Amino acid sequence: MKNPKRARASAANPARPARPAPKPTLGMVAELAGVSPSTVSRILNGTAVVSADKRAAVDAAIARLGFVPDPVARGLAGGRTHSVGVVTQSIDSPFYGVALRGIEDELARAGYSPLFMSGHWNAVEEARCIEVLRSRRVDGLIVLTGRLSDPALRAQAKALPVVVTGRTLKAPGLYALQFDNFEGGRLATHHLLALGHRRIAFIAGDPQHPDANERQRGYRAALEAAGVPFDPELVVPGQYHEQSGLLAVERLLDRRLPFSALFAANDQMAFGAALGLHRRGLRVPEDVSLVGFDDLASAVYASPPLSTVQQPGYEIGRLAAQSMLQLLAGDRPTAALPAPRLIARESSRARGTA
Repeated sequence: MKNPKRARASAANPARPARPAPKPTLGMVAELAGVSPSTVSRILNGTAVVSADKRAAVDAAIARLGFVPDPVARGLAGGRTHSVGVVTQSIDSPFYGVALRGIEDELARAGYSPLFMSGHWNAVEEARCIEVLRSRRVDGLIVLTGRLSDPALRAQAKALPVVVTGRTLKAPGLYALQFDNFEGGRLATHHLLALGHRRIAFIAGDPQHPDANERQRGYRAALEAAGVPFDPELVVPGQYHEQSGLLAVERLLDRRLPFSALFAANDQMAFGAALGLHRRGLRVPEDVSLVGFDDLASAVYASPPLSTVQQPGYEIGRLAAQSMLQLLAGDRPTAALPAPRLIARESSRARGTA
């Protein structure tokens, strides 16, 4: 017969749940593999010179225990976190999104991970992003264009390697990649001039963007080379997004100035401009030929497919990451961006053709 006192005690003190198994540690991996903790640490950091048998024993111990290395601890022990901070301007941008994928793919091949943050074309916000990334002990910084001053970027390069795009800048520990936006703007305008157009409108980008100013300079240079007078009334500002392209073309049409062709400083504004022309009963390219800039993946699926200047976003990201890896290895980067190329599609045609 059961003791009633013991039964009451059991009811009052139910069995406690089993304690979870302890989290595997580097020391546990070392003990199971039969090596020192420092050897495990060096193997994880990629700095160990050990036999294949020892490396295999460590790998087997990690797999058996389910050990997951702490990247911050690895950084404190070995001086590297194998992470790179990336300051973009807008993560949801179709152009910058492709560049981020290029960065991610290239870093992954070398065992590095990117940490992405958006600066939103604001120098103060970009500086805040950099401070946050540095607090995460990133090994280097990639800055995609942006508005941080050149002196600010040079100062950052004194502390850790920096790769910046959209600049012509030199400093110790810093490498800059620049796309030839002037030549791209010239090519787009020359394409329309070669098709017989003389009244060519231009939707410019934000004047605070160096690339926008270079594209406009290329536009004017092509007109001058062809002996076509520059008409400031045919130039309207945009903000590099679709809505600004729509509003810009409405402003152009409200001025009632004739034009047979339109060059937008990026594809997103060209898409908005095409909608604005459609709403006013104008056809592309029958009434207005249209050229963009960037060659986004969606350009070929526009209706009609968009003629544009190819700026390879993925390649820009990949080469920026490649340059960062070279800096981290103590090598001098050698990457150079490809020259702009005009991609002619159905949105542009010879003036007067049906």
